[in-house]
Amino acid sequence: MADLWRIYSKPVPADGRELWTLFLQCSCITAVIGGLFYNWMFASLEYSWHLSVTMAACFSLLLLLTLFLVHPARCVFSMIMPTLGTRQGRKLLFSTCIMIAVVNITPNIISNIKTILQVIKCICKNSSDSLLNSTALLEKVSWEFGDAVQSFNSIYKPMNGHFRFSLLQNSSMIYQKMHLAGEKISREFLSVEVLVKDSIQVANRLAAGFFMLYLCFESTWYLKNYLTNLRFDNFYITKRLERLAMDRRAAHLLVGSSKKLIRPTDLKLSWDEVVLCLVRAMLVTVALLLLLLLLAMEHFAFSVADTAVSRAAQFSAVPVTLSIKYKVGAGGPALPSVSFREVELLLRDFNRTYHHHLIFSSAHCRISPPTPPNPSVLLVVGLLFCILYATVFMETFARRLCRGIAASFFQSWEEKRVLYLYRKLSRRHRKE
Repeated sequence: MADLWRIYSKPVPADGRELWTLFLQCSCITAVIGGLFYNWMFASLEYSWHLSVTMAACFSLLLLLTLFLVHPARCVFSMIMPTLGTRQGRKLLFSTCIMIAVVNITPNIISNIKTILQVIKCICKNSSDSLLNSTALLEKVSWEFGDAVQSFNSIYKPMNGHFRFSLLQNSSMIYQKMHLAGEKISREFLSVEVLVKDSIQVANRLAAGFFMLYLCFESTWYLKNYLTNLRFDNFYITKRLERLAMDRRAAHLLVGSSKKLIRPTDLKLSWDEVVLCLVRAMLVTVALLLLLLLLAMEHFAFSVADTAVSRAAQFSAVPVTLSIKYKVGAGGPALPSVSFREVELLLRDFNRTYHHHLIFSSAHCRISPPTPPNPSVLLVVGLLFCILYATVFMETFARRLCRGIAASFFQSWEEKRVLYLYRKLSRRHRKE
């Protein structure tokens, strides 16, 4: 492995064997990165299959030529991997979490809301049908009652007691209006769902592309500062520095400056680094709480939709009883020869009871079942946030690894940096 890394980090291959070894290394790296790039575009960013394949093939070919021919590009590319453990990698992971939420969580919430609206629409339609059917009952009652009134007595013939109901003639118009209102709500929800999904998808694609470019830019910026500024990120006790101090019999310089210098392989963090890690962890926690709020909304919408569907199926018909008690009497003179006195002549009683049921739910209603939350989404999001929390504490070590990669690619420049740091420590020791 050390020999392979030496060939990979060497500016120019020494012979044909190293040239072919470098080409095979670049080919393997390109194949792996091309596959990951295709999966990222197709599965995460949801580009089309043809565009993903084309972009992955072009990117792989360009990456192969760049890595094989350009030595600093190999260094920048190698530093991109540990840079994924820094804040730029966290931004990419945040972008992935947002895309997972858009693709999986948001449609579930909207689907469950649509189920609730379908339940409300079903209840309104069936209750309207029951009310309209009750007008038919009222019409039947009115005609029977009118016939009974007219047949009470042939002497006292009342006027026509029939009532006419015109509401039933407009039932089709009511159904049509309800159907149009339901279709309008469905179209509005569908347009909102498509708009939200497309907007967040475009924003996520732009953000992912920006973060990838900025990831390359940050690695390039680090290498540029490493090669142009001797003081940049130069406070490590490396093996070269220890060897130089031993050759010049100045090992005491490293012992006296142990509090200001760190070893690149040391796993200990300084107090400033611990505080910075805690601040980053708080930011990750805020993002986690926001995503958990969205997950809670998904579970709440599913719970409400499931309860609405189950309760709507349990709605029993409400019995309605219409009782009519009518008593007819007539007053007038009993006999012509007798003095006038009022007598009450009972003609007939009308006493009937009519039954009707108001139905609020029906098995014929088209209600889509509520969509339960996908447990795999919670698992993936939890795994991503575990990686995010890990990168918070690994960022310091990722930066140290970037310095080690740059030192292995530019060993002569690393010697100058070590010499500069040694002279700086010597001057500080003389002043003290």
